[in-house]
Amino acid sequence: MSGRGGWWRGKSTPAKVETYTRWSFHTFPLVEVAAFALPAFGYVPAPVNWILFLLVSAHAALGAVTASLTLDWTRGRRPLPVRLLWALGTTTVVIAVVSLVVALHGPRGADSGAAAGTVFVGVLSFGIGTLALSVRETRRMVYGVLGAALGVGAVAVPAGVPAPAAAVAAGATVLAAGFFTFTSAFSVWLLNAVYELDEARETRARLAVAEERLRFGRDLHDVMGRNLAVVALKSELAVQLARRGRPEAVEQMIEVQRIARETQREVREVVRGYREADLRTELAGAQGVLTAAGIDCEVSGPVTGLPAEIQSALGWVVREATTNVLRHGDAARCAVSLRVAEGRVTLTVENDGAPGSGAGTGTAEPGRGSGLAGLRERLREVDGVLRAGPAGDDLFRLTAEVPLPPDSVPEQAPAPEPGGSPRPVPHPVSEVTS
Repeated sequence: MSGRGGWWRGKSTPAKVETYTRWSFHTFPLVEVAAFALPAFGYVPAPVNWILFLLVSAHAALGAVTASLTLDWTRGRRPLPVRLLWALGTTTVVIAVVSLVVALHGPRGADSGAAAGTVFVGVLSFGIGTLALSVRETRRMVYGVLGAALGVGAVAVPAGVPAPAAAVAAGATVLAAGFFTFTSAFSVWLLNAVYELDEARETRARLAVAEERLRFGRDLHDVMGRNLAVVALKSELAVQLARRGRPEAVEQMIEVQRIARETQREVREVVRGYREADLRTELAGAQGVLTAAGIDCEVSGPVTGLPAEIQSALGWVVREATTNVLRHGDAARCAVSLRVAEGRVTLTVENDGAPGSGAGTGTAEPGRGSGLAGLRERLREVDGVLRAGPAGDDLFRLTAEVPLPPDSVPEQAPAPEPGGSPRPVPHPVSEVTS
Protein backbone atom coordinates (compact mmCIF):
# COMPACT_ATOMS: atom_id res chain seq x y z
CA MET A 1 0.00 0.00 0.00
CA SER A 2 1.47 3.35 -1.00
CA GLY A 3 1.01 6.85 0.23
CA ARG A 4 0.39 8.09 3.71
CA GLY A 5 -1.58 5.01 4.75
CA GLY A 6 1.28 2.74 3.76
CA TRP A 7 3.75 4.93 5.66
CA TRP A 8 1.61 4.63 8.79
CA ARG A 9 0.83 0.92 8.43
CA GLY A 10 4.49 0.14 7.88
CA LYS A 11 5.39 1.45 11.35
CA SER A 12 5.69 -0.74 14.40
CA THR A 13 3.36 -0.20 17.35
CA PRO A 14 5.92 1.77 19.41
CA ALA A 15 6.71 3.94 16.38
CA LYS A 16 3.00 4.61 15.86
CA VAL A 17 2.55 5.62 19.50
CA GLU A 18 5.60 7.89 19.33
CA THR A 19 4.39 9.52 16.11
CA TYR A 20 0.94 10.08 17.62
CA THR A 21 2.48 11.54 20.79
CA ARG A 22 4.74 13.92 18.89
CA TRP A 23 1.98 15.18 16.63
CA SER A 24 -0.24 15.68 19.65
CA PHE A 25 2.34 18.01 21.14
CA HIS A 26 2.73 19.70 17.76
CA THR A 27 -0.98 20.50 17.76
CA PHE A 28 -0.79 22.13 21.20
CA PRO A 29 0.71 25.33 19.74
CA LEU A 30 -2.22 25.60 17.35
CA VAL A 31 -4.62 25.17 20.27
CA GLU A 32 -2.74 27.77 22.31
CA VAL A 33 -2.83 30.34 19.50
CA ALA A 34 -6.46 29.63 18.59
CA ALA A 35 -7.71 29.67 22.18
CA PHE A 36 -5.76 32.60 23.63
CA ALA A 37 -4.18 34.73 20.88
CA LEU A 38 -6.87 35.00 18.19
CA PRO A 39 -9.69 36.06 20.56
CA ALA A 40 -7.62 39.11 21.44
CA PHE A 41 -8.42 40.60 18.03
CA GLY A 42 -12.10 40.70 18.97
CA TYR A 43 -11.74 42.28 22.41
CA VAL A 44 -8.44 44.17 22.54
CA PRO A 45 -7.86 47.18 20.26
CA ALA A 46 -4.83 47.53 18.02
CA PRO A 47 -1.89 47.55 18.37
CA VAL A 48 -2.10 45.72 21.72
CA ASN A 49 -3.94 42.80 20.15
CA TRP A 50 -1.07 42.27 17.70
CA ILE A 51 1.43 42.38 20.55
CA LEU A 52 -0.45 39.69 22.43
CA PHE A 53 -0.86 37.60 19.28
CA LEU A 54 2.85 37.70 18.43
CA LEU A 55 3.89 36.97 22.01
CA VAL A 56 1.58 33.96 22.32
CA SER A 57 2.59 32.67 18.87
CA ALA A 58 6.28 32.89 19.78
CA HIS A 59 5.60 31.10 23.06
CA ALA A 60 3.67 28.37 21.24
CA ALA A 61 6.46 27.82 18.69
CA LEU A 62 9.10 27.68 21.43
CA GLY A 63 6.95 25.21 23.36
CA ALA A 64 6.64 22.94 20.29
CA VAL A 65 10.42 22.84 19.75
CA THR A 66 11.04 22.25 23.46
CA ALA A 67 8.50 19.43 23.59
CA SER A 68 10.02 17.71 20.57
CA LEU A 69 13.58 17.81 21.90
CA THR A 70 12.49 16.84 25.41
CA LEU A 71 10.66 13.79 24.03
CA ASP A 72 13.95 12.77 22.39
CA TRP A 73 15.53 13.05 25.84
CA THR A 74 12.89 10.81 27.40
CA ARG A 75 13.79 8.15 24.79
CA GLY A 76 17.52 8.56 25.51
CA ARG A 77 18.36 9.96 22.07
CA ARG A 78 19.80 13.33 23.13
CA PRO A 79 20.78 15.22 26.29
CA LEU A 80 18.17 17.19 28.16
CA PRO A 81 17.76 20.61 26.43
CA VAL A 82 18.40 22.59 29.62
CA ARG A 83 18.93 25.96 27.94
CA LEU A 84 15.78 25.60 25.89
CA LEU A 85 13.80 24.69 29.00
CA TRP A 86 15.14 27.75 30.80
CA ALA A 87 14.26 29.87 27.79
CA LEU A 88 10.72 28.51 27.74
CA GLY A 89 10.29 29.08 31.48
CA THR A 90 11.60 32.62 31.26
CA THR A 91 9.47 33.41 28.21
CA THR A 92 6.39 32.02 29.97
CA VAL A 93 6.91 34.29 32.97
CA VAL A 94 7.64 37.38 30.83
CA ILE A 95 4.57 36.90 28.60
CA ALA A 96 2.37 36.22 31.65
CA VAL A 97 3.55 39.44 33.30
CA VAL A 98 3.05 41.42 30.09
CA SER A 99 -0.50 40.10 29.69
CA LEU A 100 -1.20 40.96 33.34
CA VAL A 101 0.04 44.51 32.78
CA VAL A 102 -2.16 44.76 29.71
CA ALA A 103 -5.15 43.50 31.71
CA LEU A 104 -4.58 46.09 34.47
CA HIS A 105 -3.20 49.10 32.65
CA GLY A 106 -4.02 48.52 28.99
CA PRO A 107 -7.07 49.62 27.02
CA ARG A 108 -10.06 50.08 29.25
CA GLY A 109 -12.98 47.73 29.06
CA ALA A 110 -14.14 44.56 30.73
CA ASP A 111 -13.72 42.49 27.58
CA SER A 112 -10.19 43.77 27.02
CA GLY A 113 -9.13 42.94 30.58
CA ALA A 114 -10.75 39.51 30.44
CA ALA A 115 -8.98 38.68 27.16
CA ALA A 116 -5.60 39.70 28.56
CA GLY A 117 -6.28 37.73 31.75
CA THR A 118 -7.13 34.68 29.67
CA VAL A 119 -3.80 34.98 27.89
CA PHE A 120 -2.15 35.21 31.32
CA VAL A 121 -3.64 31.91 32.51
CA GLY A 122 -3.29 30.13 29.16
CA VAL A 123 0.39 30.90 28.64
CA LEU A 124 1.19 29.77 32.19
CA SER A 125 -0.75 26.54 31.75
CA PHE A 126 0.85 25.53 28.44
CA GLY A 127 4.30 26.53 29.71
CA ILE A 128 4.01 24.44 32.89
CA GLY A 129 2.60 21.49 30.94
CA THR A 130 5.51 21.53 28.47
CA LEU A 131 8.12 21.92 31.22
CA ALA A 132 6.62 18.86 32.94
CA LEU A 133 8.08 16.69 30.14
CA SER A 134 11.51 17.23 31.66
CA VAL A 135 10.41 16.05 35.12
CA ARG A 136 10.36 12.34 35.98
CA GLU A 137 8.85 12.49 39.47
CA THR A 138 5.11 13.01 39.96
CA ARG A 139 5.72 14.90 43.19
CA ARG A 140 7.73 17.56 41.39
CA MET A 141 5.05 17.93 38.75
CA VAL A 142 2.48 18.61 41.46
CA TYR A 143 4.81 21.12 43.05
CA GLY A 144 5.20 22.84 39.69
CA VAL A 145 1.44 23.23 39.21
CA LEU A 146 0.85 24.45 42.77
CA GLY A 147 3.83 26.80 42.52
CA ALA A 148 2.41 28.35 39.36
CA ALA A 149 -0.95 28.88 41.06
CA LEU A 150 0.70 30.49 44.10
CA GLY A 151 2.78 32.65 41.77
CA VAL A 152 -0.36 33.87 40.08
CA GLY A 153 -1.78 35.00 43.41
CA ALA A 154 1.52 36.45 44.59
CA VAL A 155 1.83 38.59 41.45
CA ALA A 156 -1.82 39.48 40.86
CA VAL A 157 -2.76 40.76 44.31
CA PRO A 158 0.17 43.22 44.71
CA ALA A 159 -0.42 44.39 41.13
CA GLY A 160 -3.89 45.54 42.09
CA VAL A 161 -6.07 42.61 41.07
CA PRO A 162 -8.97 42.13 43.52
CA ALA A 163 -8.52 39.11 45.80
CA PRO A 164 -11.57 37.21 44.44
CA ALA A 165 -10.36 37.67 40.86
CA ALA A 166 -6.83 36.58 41.86
CA ALA A 167 -8.27 33.49 43.53
CA VAL A 168 -10.24 32.65 40.39
CA ALA A 169 -7.12 33.09 38.25
CA ALA A 170 -5.12 30.84 40.61
CA GLY A 171 -7.85 28.17 40.51
CA ALA A 172 -8.03 28.33 36.72
CA THR A 173 -4.26 27.96 36.58
CA VAL A 174 -4.41 24.86 38.79
CA LEU A 175 -7.04 23.26 36.57
CA ALA A 176 -5.51 24.16 33.22
CA ALA A 177 -1.86 23.59 34.16
CA GLY A 178 -2.80 20.39 35.98
CA PHE A 179 -4.58 19.07 32.91
CA PHE A 180 -1.67 19.79 30.56
CA THR A 181 0.83 18.44 33.09
CA PHE A 182 -1.17 15.22 33.43
CA THR A 183 -1.36 14.96 29.63
CA SER A 184 2.41 15.32 29.33
CA ALA A 185 3.16 12.83 32.11
CA PHE A 186 0.69 10.26 30.79
CA SER A 187 1.98 10.60 27.22
CA VAL A 188 5.58 9.97 28.30
CA TRP A 189 4.53 7.05 30.52
CA LEU A 190 2.52 5.46 27.72
CA LEU A 191 5.34 5.90 25.20
CA ASN A 192 7.91 4.34 27.53
CA ALA A 193 5.55 1.50 28.44
CA VAL A 194 4.95 0.60 24.80
CA TYR A 195 8.67 0.55 24.06
CA GLU A 196 9.34 -1.58 27.14
CA LEU A 197 6.65 -4.06 26.09
CA ASP A 198 8.17 -4.26 22.62
CA GLU A 199 11.61 -4.87 24.09
CA ALA A 200 10.15 -7.56 26.35
CA ARG A 201 8.65 -9.28 23.31
CA GLU A 202 12.01 -9.22 21.55
CA THR A 203 13.68 -10.56 24.69
CA ARG A 204 11.13 -13.37 24.89
CA ALA A 205 11.84 -14.35 21.30
CA ARG A 206 15.60 -14.34 21.93
CA LEU A 207 15.14 -16.43 25.08
CA ALA A 208 13.10 -18.96 23.12
CA VAL A 209 15.92 -19.27 20.58
CA ALA A 210 18.51 -19.54 23.35
CA GLU A 211 16.46 -22.21 25.12
CA GLU A 212 16.25 -24.25 21.92
CA ARG A 213 19.99 -23.96 21.45
CA LEU A 214 20.57 -25.09 25.01
CA ARG A 215 18.29 -28.06 24.46
CA PHE A 216 20.14 -29.03 21.32
CA GLY A 217 23.51 -28.64 23.02
CA ARG A 218 22.31 -30.63 26.02
CA ASP A 219 21.13 -33.48 23.80
CA LEU A 220 24.42 -33.53 21.91
CA HIS A 221 26.36 -33.52 25.16
CA ASP A 222 24.36 -36.43 26.49
CA VAL A 223 25.01 -38.43 23.33
CA MET A 224 28.59 -37.46 22.58
CA GLY A 225 29.99 -37.06 26.08
CA ARG A 226 29.48 -40.60 27.30
CA ASN A 227 30.33 -42.30 24.01
CA LEU A 228 33.47 -40.27 23.41
CA ALA A 229 34.67 -41.02 26.92
CA VAL A 230 34.21 -44.74 26.25
CA VAL A 231 35.97 -44.41 22.87
CA ALA A 232 38.93 -42.65 24.49
CA LEU A 233 39.17 -45.26 27.23
CA LYS A 234 38.98 -48.24 24.88
CA SER A 235 41.40 -46.63 22.42
CA GLU A 236 43.93 -46.17 25.21
CA LEU A 237 43.41 -49.77 26.28
CA ALA A 238 43.86 -50.96 22.70
CA VAL A 239 47.15 -49.03 22.45
CA GLN A 240 48.46 -50.64 25.63
CA LEU A 241 47.43 -54.11 24.45
CA ALA A 242 48.95 -53.54 21.00
CA ARG A 243 52.28 -52.53 22.55
CA ARG A 244 52.30 -55.77 24.48
CA GLY A 245 51.41 -57.76 21.40
CA ARG A 246 48.12 -58.92 22.84
CA PRO A 247 45.44 -60.01 20.33
CA GLU A 248 42.72 -58.42 22.50
CA ALA A 249 43.70 -55.06 21.02
CA VAL A 250 41.80 -55.97 17.85
CA GLU A 251 38.67 -56.69 19.83
CA GLN A 252 38.94 -53.35 21.60
CA MET A 253 39.28 -51.49 18.30
CA ILE A 254 36.28 -53.36 16.91
CA GLU A 255 34.35 -52.19 19.97
CA VAL A 256 35.55 -48.62 19.35
CA GLN A 257 34.32 -48.92 15.77
CA ARG A 258 30.92 -50.14 16.97
CA ILE A 259 30.60 -47.30 19.49
CA ALA A 260 31.57 -44.75 16.82
CA ARG A 261 28.89 -46.03 14.48
CA GLU A 262 26.34 -46.04 17.31
CA THR A 263 27.30 -42.48 18.19
CA GLN A 264 26.89 -41.44 14.57
CA ARG A 265 23.42 -42.95 14.51
CA GLU A 266 22.40 -41.26 17.77
CA VAL A 267 23.71 -37.88 16.58
CA ARG A 268 21.67 -38.28 13.39
CA GLU A 269 18.58 -38.92 15.48
CA VAL A 270 19.21 -35.83 17.59
CA VAL A 271 19.73 -33.65 14.50
CA ARG A 272 16.68 -35.17 12.80
CA GLY A 273 14.57 -34.43 15.84
CA TYR A 274 15.87 -30.86 15.81
CA ARG A 275 15.27 -30.36 12.10
CA GLU A 276 11.90 -32.05 11.84
CA ALA A 277 8.85 -30.27 13.19
CA ASP A 278 5.75 -32.21 14.23
CA LEU A 279 2.65 -30.46 12.88
CA ARG A 280 0.43 -31.34 15.84
CA THR A 281 3.03 -30.07 18.31
CA GLU A 282 3.67 -26.90 16.33
CA LEU A 283 -0.03 -26.06 16.09
CA ALA A 284 -0.50 -26.54 19.82
CA GLY A 285 2.62 -24.49 20.54
CA ALA A 286 1.55 -21.71 18.19
CA GLN A 287 -1.86 -21.46 19.81
CA GLY A 288 -0.35 -21.40 23.30
CA VAL A 289 2.38 -18.87 22.53
CA LEU A 290 0.12 -16.46 20.63
CA THR A 291 -2.59 -16.65 23.28
CA ALA A 292 -0.02 -15.92 25.98
CA ALA A 293 1.11 -12.91 23.95
CA GLY A 294 -2.44 -11.51 23.95
CA ILE A 295 -3.20 -12.53 20.36
CA ASP A 296 -6.48 -14.34 19.75
CA CYS A 297 -5.41 -17.53 17.98
CA GLU A 298 -7.84 -19.92 16.30
CA VAL A 299 -6.68 -23.26 14.86
CA SER A 300 -8.92 -25.47 12.74
CA GLY A 301 -8.72 -28.44 10.41
CA PRO A 302 -7.69 -32.12 10.49
CA VAL A 303 -4.16 -33.01 11.58
CA THR A 304 -3.95 -36.80 11.69
CA GLY A 305 -3.15 -39.03 8.75
CA LEU A 306 -0.66 -36.78 6.96
CA PRO A 307 2.71 -38.26 5.93
CA ALA A 308 5.62 -37.47 8.25
CA GLU A 309 7.57 -35.44 5.68
CA ILE A 310 4.53 -33.27 4.92
CA GLN A 311 3.84 -32.74 8.63
CA SER A 312 7.48 -31.71 9.11
CA ALA A 313 7.39 -29.19 6.24
CA LEU A 314 4.07 -27.68 7.33
CA GLY A 315 5.21 -27.68 10.95
CA TRP A 316 8.12 -25.46 9.95
CA VAL A 317 5.71 -23.13 8.17
CA VAL A 318 3.63 -22.83 11.36
CA ARG A 319 6.74 -22.28 13.47
CA GLU A 320 8.19 -19.60 11.20
CA ALA A 321 4.87 -17.79 10.73
CA THR A 322 4.18 -17.79 14.47
CA THR A 323 7.64 -16.43 15.24
CA ASN A 324 7.21 -13.56 12.81
CA VAL A 325 3.71 -12.68 14.01
CA LEU A 326 5.27 -12.22 17.45
CA ARG A 327 8.42 -10.42 16.37
CA HIS A 328 7.45 -8.38 13.32
CA GLY A 329 3.67 -8.00 13.39
CA ASP A 330 1.12 -5.94 15.24
CA ALA A 331 -1.62 -8.52 15.28
CA ALA A 332 -4.61 -8.89 17.56
CA ARG A 333 -5.96 -12.02 15.84
CA CYS A 334 -4.35 -14.96 14.07
CA ALA A 335 -6.15 -17.84 12.36
CA VAL A 336 -4.45 -21.09 11.32
CA SER A 337 -6.46 -23.46 9.15
CA LEU A 338 -5.60 -26.82 7.60
CA ARG A 339 -7.66 -28.17 4.71
CA VAL A 340 -7.36 -31.39 2.72
CA ALA A 341 -9.08 -31.48 -0.68
CA GLU A 342 -8.45 -32.88 -4.16
CA GLY A 343 -5.23 -34.62 -3.19
CA ARG A 344 -3.64 -31.50 -1.69
CA VAL A 345 -3.23 -30.23 1.84
CA THR A 346 -3.44 -26.45 2.30
CA LEU A 347 -2.19 -24.63 5.37
CA THR A 348 -3.29 -20.99 5.77
CA VAL A 349 -1.94 -18.60 8.40
CA GLU A 350 -3.76 -15.28 8.48
CA ASN A 351 -3.28 -12.37 10.87
CA ASP A 352 -4.44 -8.78 11.08
CA GLY A 353 -1.01 -7.29 11.76
CA ALA A 354 0.98 -4.94 9.58
CA PRO A 355 1.93 -6.05 6.07
CA GLY A 356 4.87 -8.42 6.09
CA SER A 357 4.22 -9.72 9.59
CA GLY A 358 3.30 -13.21 8.58
CA ALA A 359 6.62 -14.64 7.52
CA GLY A 360 8.32 -11.99 5.58
CA THR A 361 11.41 -11.97 7.73
CA GLY A 362 12.83 -13.87 10.53
CA THR A 363 15.16 -16.79 10.88
CA ALA A 364 15.06 -20.39 9.89
CA GLU A 365 17.46 -23.20 10.44
CA PRO A 366 21.08 -22.27 9.64
CA GLY A 367 22.07 -23.18 6.16
CA ARG A 368 18.51 -23.36 4.93
CA GLY A 369 17.88 -19.71 4.24
CA SER A 370 15.64 -17.39 6.19
CA GLY A 371 12.05 -16.23 6.11
CA LEU A 372 10.11 -17.03 2.97
CA ALA A 373 13.20 -18.34 1.16
CA GLY A 374 13.85 -20.96 3.83
CA LEU A 375 10.22 -22.05 3.87
CA ARG A 376 10.13 -22.37 0.09
CA GLU A 377 13.21 -24.60 0.22
CA ARG A 378 11.55 -26.90 2.71
CA LEU A 379 8.30 -27.05 0.76
CA ARG A 380 10.15 -27.65 -2.49
CA GLU A 381 11.42 -30.92 -1.04
CA VAL A 382 7.81 -32.17 -0.88
CA ASP A 383 6.75 -30.46 -4.16
CA GLY A 384 4.91 -27.76 -2.23
CA VAL A 385 4.42 -24.06 -2.98
CA LEU A 386 4.24 -21.02 -0.74
CA ARG A 387 2.32 -17.80 -1.24
CA ALA A 388 2.39 -14.82 1.09
CA GLY A 389 1.17 -11.24 0.94
CA PRO A 390 -1.50 -8.76 2.03
CA ALA A 391 -5.03 -10.08 1.76
CA GLY A 392 -6.95 -6.90 2.53
CA ASP A 393 -6.66 -3.63 4.37
CA ASP A 394 -5.62 -5.22 7.66
CA LEU A 395 -4.79 -8.82 6.76
CA PHE A 396 -1.64 -10.71 5.88
CA ARG A 397 -2.06 -14.26 4.59
CA LEU A 398 0.50 -17.03 4.18
CA THR A 399 -0.60 -20.15 2.28
CA ALA A 400 1.35 -23.38 1.86
CA GLU A 401 0.06 -26.09 -0.50
CA VAL A 402 1.55 -29.58 -0.64
CA PRO A 403 0.38 -32.47 -2.85
CA LEU A 404 -0.43 -35.73 -1.07
CA PRO A 405 1.05 -39.04 -2.18
CA PRO A 406 -1.46 -41.25 -3.99
CA ASP A 407 -1.47 -43.86 -1.20
CA SER A 408 -1.99 -41.26 1.55
CA VAL A 409 -5.59 -40.93 2.76
CA PRO A 410 -5.78 -38.50 5.72
CA GLU A 411 -8.90 -37.73 7.65
CA GLN A 412 -11.28 -35.63 5.63
CA ALA A 413 -13.71 -33.05 6.84
CA PRO A 414 -17.30 -34.35 6.94
CA ALA A 415 -19.25 -33.80 3.74
CA PRO A 416 -22.30 -31.55 3.83
CA GLU A 417 -25.53 -33.31 4.62
CA PRO A 418 -28.20 -33.19 1.90
CA GLY A 419 -30.23 -30.03 2.19
CA GLY A 420 -28.22 -28.73 5.10
CA SER A 421 -25.02 -26.99 6.05
CA PRO A 422 -21.77 -28.86 6.52
CA ARG A 423 -21.21 -30.45 9.88
CA PRO A 424 -18.57 -28.60 11.87
CA VAL A 425 -14.98 -29.76 11.86
CA PRO A 426 -13.88 -30.91 15.33
CA HIS A 427 -12.45 -28.19 17.53
CA PRO A 428 -8.75 -27.65 16.92
CA VAL A 429 -7.76 -27.86 20.59
CA SER A 430 -9.08 -31.41 20.91
CA GLU A 431 -7.26 -32.45 17.76
CA VAL A 432 -4.00 -30.72 18.54
CA THR A 433 -3.66 -31.56 22.20
CA SER A 434 -5.32 -34.97 22.35
